[in-house]
Amino acid sequence: MNMYDLIVKKKRGGELVSEEIHWMIREYTAGNIPDYQMSAMMMAICFVGMTDEETKELTLAMAHSGDVLDLSGIHGIKVDKHSTGGVGDKTSLVLAPLVASLGVPVAKMSGRGLGHTGGTIDKLESFTGFRTDLTPEEFIRNVNTIHIAIAGQTANLAPADKKLYALRDVTGTVDQMSLIASSIMSKKLASGADGIVLDVKTGDGAFMKSFRDAKALAEEMVSIGRLAGKDVSAVISDMDQPLGNAVGNALEVKESVETLRGRGPKDLEELVLTLGSLMAVKAGKAPDPERAREMLKENLENGEAFRVFKEFIRAQGGDPEEAEHPERLPAAKYQEEVLSDREGYVSDILTEEIGRTSLLLGGGRETKESEIDLAVGVVLLRKKGEYIRKGEPLAVIHANSRDKVKEAEKRLLEAYTVAEEKPVPEPLIKEVI
Repeated sequence: MNMYDLIVKKKRGGELVSEEIHWMIREYTAGNIPDYQMSAMMMAICFVGMTDEETKELTLAMAHSGDVLDLSGIHGIKVDKHSTGGVGDKTSLVLAPLVASLGVPVAKMSGRGLGHTGGTIDKLESFTGFRTDLTPEEFIRNVNTIHIAIAGQTANLAPADKKLYALRDVTGTVDQMSLIASSIMSKKLASGADGIVLDVKTGDGAFMKSFRDAKALAEEMVSIGRLAGKDVSAVISDMDQPLGNAVGNALEVKESVETLRGRGPKDLEELVLTLGSLMAVKAGKAPDPERAREMLKENLENGEAFRVFKEFIRAQGGDPEEAEHPERLPAAKYQEEVLSDREGYVSDILTEEIGRTSLLLGGGRETKESEIDLAVGVVLLRKKGEYIRKGEPLAVIHANSRDKVKEAEKRLLEAYTVAEEKPVPEPLIKEVI
């Protein structure tokens, strides 16, 4: 078997068989196939495409290129969730403890974020002393005792995907559906969960801007999961405006705490209940999503979800009193209101620009080495469809540098469109697959 023959086969529209795909990924990960040959293969795939069977085998090969977590020591059906990412997407902070409050084992591996805010791990580190470098024994013990653990991804989780993605990023081969789907699903399969719920975002603040592309990606990932023997569902959700109101690490934690206490933004609560109901059904805790939603809603209102969240923070070294008193979490020196220069209904929000404003303030990473300022970000006071008068506040900037406030204000004003007519509301949940 040699790489030259495989490139020519794929270029001519041939289907790679399991042995060929696994050999290719194994040899590339080991450094025996040069980047220029793998680049040629990635480009051939972009032009010719992959069958469902090829995509499944590529995913499995990448998933088994490094550590595959053994969660057999955890009792019950393990469930996990993955989001394709968006602005203000603090879903896991609410979803994981809420689902765990039903006794569902939530064993989650998360990464740090590149882009406008940190990832789940960064946000949780807003709590003093919180740690994610759990040993396998600690991870399993926490899930078995309090039904939840969130740990940082091991360096050797799907290493083929890390290497391949870096190559695709510089060779113009990122935007191919099978390659995107296999990249995401390889990490999920290596993480060892029995059931997986995918939150696929669509809109201005999402990787997939169009609903058609988001649906195609969702269907591809569900198909991969099914072929790999996993119970997978996907929810396509709106990202044409930020989720909730807060964008920024500690700000999103504070909003998550409010939601866990039953008084958070309605869009965040709705998304969490939709995803959580699917997870609960997969774990066998409810007969259908409707009953699961009722159970989850009850635990938001009776304090049980918030209790589990505090227990989770304590179990991983954090201070649960900071959840009881969110004002103790990191806070920015300057809080400046952005006043509307127009009157009317908010008809559009450039969601990606809101994310870039958070990045400008220091709330995200431009490179893996960048330091995140956990305190900074933006809190939106008006969302799409809401009325605002001239001179009323649209948003609040949280900054630690006075120099960045003016630029952030300019960006936020440009990100909002205010019109005379009230826009037709878009559904948050577009489709469940």
